[in-house]
Amino acid sequence: MSGGKTWPGNFFEDFRLGQEIVHATPRTLGGGEQALYGALYGGRFALISSDEFARRIGLPRAPIDELLAFHVVFGKTVPDVSLNAVANLGYADCRFLAPVYPGDTLSARSRVIGLKENSSRQTGVVHVRSSGHNQRGEPVVEYVRWVMVRKRDPEAAAPEEAVPDLPDAVAPERIVVPEGIDAGRYDFAAAGQPHRFADYAPGERIDHLDGVTIEEAEHMMATRLYQNTARVHFNQFVEGRGRFGRRLIYGGHVISLARALTFNGLANAFRIAAINAGRHVNPTFAGDTIHAWSQVLDRAPVPGRRDLGLLRLRTVATRDEPCAAFPDADATGKYPASVVLDLDYWALVPA
Repeated sequence: MSGGKTWPGNFFEDFRLGQEIVHATPRTLGGGEQALYGALYGGRFALISSDEFARRIGLPRAPIDELLAFHVVFGKTVPDVSLNAVANLGYADCRFLAPVYPGDTLSARSRVIGLKENSSRQTGVVHVRSSGHNQRGEPVVEYVRWVMVRKRDPEAAAPEEAVPDLPDAVAPERIVVPEGIDAGRYDFAAAGQPHRFADYAPGERIDHLDGVTIEEAEHMMATRLYQNTARVHFNQFVEGRGRFGRRLIYGGHVISLARALTFNGLANAFRIAAINAGRHVNPTFAGDTIHAWSQVLDRAPVPGRRDLGLLRLRTVATRDEPCAAFPDADATGKYPASVVLDLDYWALVPA
């Protein structure tokens, strides 16, 4: 049997610093994808739910959820970057640069910006800067992620080592506000809560109260929606013999569940503008119930705007533990087993 026409994915020793990768396959997103995304996560943010709400604040129609666009771009990168991954380790310097609308076609490309072999010589960490573009070639999202990738041959020479210097947070002046938005016309009644930018204080913690249990079929359907082909999410024959003995939930699935839960308390954080950092600190499996709490880390004005502000938010997701006690890392940085996600991001809020 010939395997010459199939693609086993890149292993650690296949990557090179500065390598440019153009990913297959362009993907047109429509109202169907948006509706399915809403059914999977239950997000109620008004901007992505209502054409009329979007038009009122100056957009032509309701945009595709920015995380749906992120996941689709991420999914494009998987066959080339993380098909042989042990774990996706983190995100940084992510900016949402333009709204994506139903009918837009997204494509993705990546550049290798960091490589470091692990001491075991079994794996190495690959840093890539990935970007998604629409059919006009306009960038809609860009981000850095780093992933631990298996080596094909533990004895193979490691690529040249480099670890990129990444910012702790996206600077507010690098935030892009979608063209046309006029938050002075924001309808708080339609959005569901009255809270404005000035109503949030740094240090404030919000328990989002609700929880949602992940079903096996839902997480696999979601991951297929993004055309993410990572074996760890689908193949029980392979993963049943692995470290955990069962399929892992795609970390982005937890991000979207947590974001949807934040509506209760942050309904007017109507658009994620940037992701500063993100870590999947413990694995998640089907049957786990996800809860979330958020902390206001900082506030910042949007340069040149009086109708908008930026909240720097940290959302922590847990499994099988309500968040009234705000479970968190200890002084050494070790998280309790119940914490599965720690996400630091900027969100736009009407002033």
